[in-house]
Amino acid sequence: MSIINNPYLNKGTAFTEEERKSLGLAGLIPPFVQTLDEQVTQTYAQLQTKANDLEKRLFLMQIFNENRVLFYKLFSQHIVEFMPIVYDPTIADTIENYSELYVQSQNATYLSIDDPDSMEAALKNSADGRDIRLIVVTDAEGILGIGDWGTNGVDISVGKLMVYTAAAGIDPSQVLPVVLDAGTNNQELLKDPLYLGNRHERIKGDTYYKFVDRFVETAERLFPNLYLHFEDFGRDNAANILNKYKGQITTFNDDIQGTGIIVLAGMLGALNISKQKFTDQVYLTYGAGTAGAGIAKRIFDEFVQEGMAPEEARKHFYMVDKQGLLFDDDETLTPEQKPFARSRSEFDNADELTNLEAVVKTIHPTVLVGTSTQPGTFTEDIVKEMAAHTERPIIFPLSNPTKLAEAKAEDLIKWTDGKALVATGIPAADVEYKGVTYQIGQANNALVYPGLGLGVIASTAKLLNDEMISKAAHSLGGIVDSEKPGAAVLPPVSKLDQFSNTVAKAVADSAVEQNLTKETISDVAKAIEDTRWTPEYK
Repeated sequence: MSIINNPYLNKGTAFTEEERKSLGLAGLIPPFVQTLDEQVTQTYAQLQTKANDLEKRLFLMQIFNENRVLFYKLFSQHIVEFMPIVYDPTIADTIENYSELYVQSQNATYLSIDDPDSMEAALKNSADGRDIRLIVVTDAEGILGIGDWGTNGVDISVGKLMVYTAAAGIDPSQVLPVVLDAGTNNQELLKDPLYLGNRHERIKGDTYYKFVDRFVETAERLFPNLYLHFEDFGRDNAANILNKYKGQITTFNDDIQGTGIIVLAGMLGALNISKQKFTDQVYLTYGAGTAGAGIAKRIFDEFVQEGMAPEEARKHFYMVDKQGLLFDDDETLTPEQKPFARSRSEFDNADELTNLEAVVKTIHPTVLVGTSTQPGTFTEDIVKEMAAHTERPIIFPLSNPTKLAEAKAEDLIKWTDGKALVATGIPAADVEYKGVTYQIGQANNALVYPGLGLGVIASTAKLLNDEMISKAAHSLGGIVDSEKPGAAVLPPVSKLDQFSNTVAKAVADSAVEQNLTKETISDVAKAIEDTRWTPEYK
């Protein structure tokens, strides 16, 4: 029974007759021995009977809990279909209802700020002797689009790790999802009698940071070859934590760095199509939170890497949030927003720049990126105004889930007479317009973070630095078919596993070139291949 109940070892009906006899499984499973392919066919047929994506996800989680090989073999054959079920946008529904739907922990670790002394034991218990190489940790304060969900947010760590394995072959026995429960300010959760997390408001300040520090120190000590991925931390803490650790350990924040990489890759792909110069672009962010500021920082760094002086590069960037254009006399600015805030003296109409439309009319952006979670805010008037001043406007409405997107891809194509270069944060269907099929790139971080992790782990990198991140973006941005009418600015999710290898090689090559590896890597391609796990029964 211990083998059948271990998802890393369980083969279900695929145990051979010899295995059943030697492992004490006789009589515990039906007598017919199935192949993995037969199990996949049967499981997929069962999935098709489910009424909606939420039911499909719950069914897939049951398979995940029972048999990792079967789950990932099935996932690998249906990546495009499963991504929005296993991860975004369906995962938002499971997070909001996590406590009500709770059945099994999915090998996650729950760490409570109220009991920090049990942290080491909890991590050891969860690892259960496994060689943990990758942790995705969240405190779930800033889950994009839905906000603060406390312990419910552990599902974001579970889902992210699923994509790491499905896309890049990270061994599922070497990963660990973790939630840091510092409380929640979500009053609905605090009043919910079924809520499974700490029932008090979020603890902040020194106590919170000591809790995070203790987690990092403990995890690094227990798992010396660890790649630590931070996910969906709140805007007041995310950058502080990343900035503290990125020069000390191999770490990554997907909201700050991952989204920045994918938007940079999308911009590079768009400019490969339009033949315009990167450093000629005027960049406008609508939504200046963790993601918006992180993206702007990544694009700004690329301007500097292209040879432009930092002060000159900043003149190309504008940020709009709920108060309008961000000005440097605003006392509420975060440290991440301040470098991109403008002086009121630059504008004759500074007092009028309180909304997106006024800003677009004034600055004439060539790139418009939305991370606002304000649906429909890229209006026809705004888009047409933008298109009147640039031949190929680059417009990325990235907010998700679907109901929060700033615009629909179909509208952007029509409003610009097919000239807009579009990427969305959620999957979008092809757009037929005037005889041309426009493929819409999905600015899905899954195009980059799995390959990034594979490259870091395979190369035994000591750090993940800006040079490695830039190489990852360029490796993706160079894949687009720039001569095809209606070509997407990013490669399709359907080829996720292939592009993850492309990204991994770019990252690992950069680590080796910079002498940032713990071990000597003489053959990067072989190191990547040796690291990749495949869903096969041993």
